[in-house]
Amino acid sequence: MAFKTRLAFTALLAGTALVPGMAQAQAQTAREIELETRLKALEAAVQDLRGELNAARATAAAPIAPTAMNPAPMNTNPMNPASMNTNPMTASSMSVASESPGRSPGATNVAQAKPVAANSAPTDGFRVGNTTVKLGGFVRLNVIASRYSDGEAAVGGLGKEFFLPQQIPVGGGFSTQDLLLSARQTRLQFSTSTPMNGTDIKTLVEFDFALATAPVGAQRATNPYTPTFRRGFIEYGNLLVGQEWSTFQNIAVLPETTDFVGPLDGTVFNRQAQVRYTIPLRSGLTLQIAAENPETETALPANAALVDTDDDRLPDVVARVNWKPTFGDFALAGIARELRTDTLGSGDTAFGWGVSGSGKIPIGKRHDLRFMATYGQGIGRYLGLGYVPDAIYGGTATQLERIDNFAAFAAFRIGWTDAIHSTLMGSYQSANYPAGVIVTGLANAKSYGGAGNLFWSPGKGFDIGVEYRHAVRELVSGDTGALDRLEFAFKYGF
Repeated sequence: MAFKTRLAFTALLAGTALVPGMAQAQAQTAREIELETRLKALEAAVQDLRGELNAARATAAAPIAPTAMNPAPMNTNPMNPASMNTNPMTASSMSVASESPGRSPGATNVAQAKPVAANSAPTDGFRVGNTTVKLGGFVRLNVIASRYSDGEAAVGGLGKEFFLPQQIPVGGGFSTQDLLLSARQTRLQFSTSTPMNGTDIKTLVEFDFALATAPVGAQRATNPYTPTFRRGFIEYGNLLVGQEWSTFQNIAVLPETTDFVGPLDGTVFNRQAQVRYTIPLRSGLTLQIAAENPETETALPANAALVDTDDDRLPDVVARVNWKPTFGDFALAGIARELRTDTLGSGDTAFGWGVSGSGKIPIGKRHDLRFMATYGQGIGRYLGLGYVPDAIYGGTATQLERIDNFAAFAAFRIGWTDAIHSTLMGSYQSANYPAGVIVTGLANAKSYGGAGNLFWSPGKGFDIGVEYRHAVRELVSGDTGALDRLEFAFKYGF
């Protein structure tokens, strides 16, 4: 239509340009009639062009509705404040999404993307087909100054980078000091959410560099660390399969700390492959049942070194009740497991079990109290990253002898202002070795200590903290070693 109109307009102009020549060949009256006719046609063509121009302007000013072929613009800016992580500096902060403290492992740990209509853009993350993808994590620097009362920590040992009571030196007879700057706790995570049969199927993959073994001499030049896998699972409705925090653990009560974990010796701490099903009982009350990866951790009476037997044949079975009333967040978990070895003799089995109660109680608007207490037999690997083994292989009957274990911690969080907050925490663990088994004096018997910190959060996702910690490691022989540590941490979550 527009092309035909422009063609007619051009022809009319060309014809008008010939008027002077035609005036010599025709009479004056005929020429006036022809000019009048052409002027009317020209006016009509101009009106058509004006109408088309107005219509084009009106179309350009109107918003274009999103369609499958013309989607609305997507926000892919990773620094968008709406997607910043505000989780505290704890081992799981990260939840970014999910692994963040303040969030139960039983709750949905993948970023909570609602089902997205096919013709709409996600408000967070970006779209790949019908799947919403989210990226997250944090960058973190720790400055750690340590003093050991009775020896020197192993070169490259993880105990220099976070509180690991089994690596506090004992028996050295001299004190040492150490200063370390490290960014290896930096974490990356991505999650997906895809509508399927009226609900979302979700995935999460997360890794950091915290537990990687640095090559010899790494601190001389480049400080390289290999990424280490933390979590990776699929979640569909109430079913979770993959590697996630153990159902026996309640990460919702972990305190805010500059350390990787904080009260490590007093808490259940374990990530492993599992199949978990969550059953809603009523509002605020759920039951979780899980079958998790088994691994028996043993030691010999004359050697305190831990041995992973890898001879297990039955999964560790965990049940946990989560209760979230208006006055707090509580969990009660139980575990049953078969301890088994074929590598330290003719082979033997034993029954391991444990119970753990934990909670978080808000006090006012800014304060809260967090706690956990755990007791069991043959659950050493679930407490303090294996501070003591599950069992000792030996004794008069030459069989697996379970170790009784108790661990607990408490933490009080103080919110001075909306941006300034502190935590005071204490932790304890003790092991009771079986009667009749002569255990080497180098075996761990107790660990206890406390810490206090101060955090400033100048902006969303940005945390700066300083923390002082004192901890003691005690052996079966009665020898002890102490750690005093001052630590600074800087973290920005995205």
